[in-house]
Amino acid sequence: MSADAIRALLEGRYPDPDGPGVLAVPTRSVVIAPGLSDDAASLVAGLGLGRRLAVVSDAITHDVLGARVERALAAIAEVAGLVLPAGVHADIGAVEAARQASRRADGLVAVGSGTLNDICKYAAARDGKPYAVFGTAPSMNGYTSVSAAITVDGLKRSLPAVAARGVFLDLDVLARAPVRLIRAGLGDSLCRPTAQADWLLAHLLHGQAYREAPFALLAEDEAALLAEPEALVAGDRDAIARLARTLTLSGFGMTICGGSYPASQGEHLISHYVDMRGPAEGPASLHGEQIGVTTLTMACLQERVLAGAPPRLGPTSVDEAALVRHFGPDLGRACWAELSAKRLDRDAADRLSARLAASWEAWRGRLAGVLRPSAALRDVLRRAGAPTTPEELGWSRSFYRGAVYRARLIRSRFTFLDLAADAGILEGFAAGLS
Repeated sequence: MSADAIRALLEGRYPDPDGPGVLAVPTRSVVIAPGLSDDAASLVAGLGLGRRLAVVSDAITHDVLGARVERALAAIAEVAGLVLPAGVHADIGAVEAARQASRRADGLVAVGSGTLNDICKYAAARDGKPYAVFGTAPSMNGYTSVSAAITVDGLKRSLPAVAARGVFLDLDVLARAPVRLIRAGLGDSLCRPTAQADWLLAHLLHGQAYREAPFALLAEDEAALLAEPEALVAGDRDAIARLARTLTLSGFGMTICGGSYPASQGEHLISHYVDMRGPAEGPASLHGEQIGVTTLTMACLQERVLAGAPPRLGPTSVDEAALVRHFGPDLGRACWAELSAKRLDRDAADRLSARLAASWEAWRGRLAGVLRPSAALRDVLRRAGAPTTPEELGWSRSFYRGAVYRARLIRSRFTFLDLAADAGILEGFAAGLS
């Protein structure tokens, strides 16, 4: 079972599905079990975090778990608590606040989920300190990854971070998390098929490195997880444990691959664009809620492209001036630097078109083989009561169409968004979203 896979990775004896040898991860301990909340001292004691610990939470997670962790750790270390405001964003300002509060600390302990974890792992990396995390919601897959999603000068970036030495997920705490956060974790897990197809496409067309290992780790739990969304949102402990394992193993998959490739592709680009350019008014949406909706869009686009003839590519039509007009001078130039890495001229477009024509039938079968039908993914979200449309997230249809069309411009990662754009398909696809 996947719990055995986690144990094997921690012990450095998981067989590598991509070749000879075994896989290991830098994290020392992962505990997913009920009743961990008052046992922080024994869980952390053997991790070598040092005698002075900074415990970082926010105004919500401090009440949920942070205060108890601070009290428990006081038995083994000198503890300094930092309580960030509720709704804090993972940006450079928050990272600097964590660094300042932990300047005398030997190590950091995050108490929270996505935002708190990203802030702490990046702050720890900047200062060369170890960290551990006590999760408060099964809402995202970053607990065990070595990258942090941090907004820098308005652009959301995936930055190198330090691996958590310990990841502790109390199933009682996770099951009591707001149901929106549980749905968000489901949404973040839903993108495995679209992310895998995008990464595989970049491998087939451009020769980029690709691995099966991160997806093999997820295979055992995925079908059961998607089969019982009702139990998940009802707080069933077995379902919550399955989601927690999936998120943990997804993070390890990114760590093994040295980047977010197996879990963040076109669907995340659309979400990141919305984070950068979305309207300030309206209800705030959670990352995993966004990924659920954007995954449906990517699944539909991938199905559309794979159902047709080999795409005939043309030169990339966007230039630097267009990006500066849309994003502004600083962000526009940053996006131009990202786009330039994958921008096609006429010769490159012709070479890739010839490769697509020669190999399309074989490639199409391989790509389709990693997908799940968009209708089935939509059904999972609906049964969980999760958003399935941009309007349910507070995004207008016209804004979302623009986000789908422009999302590829913000990162160098090559996805089906780029294939469709350079084939002249994407604009019509985005305009037809309903």
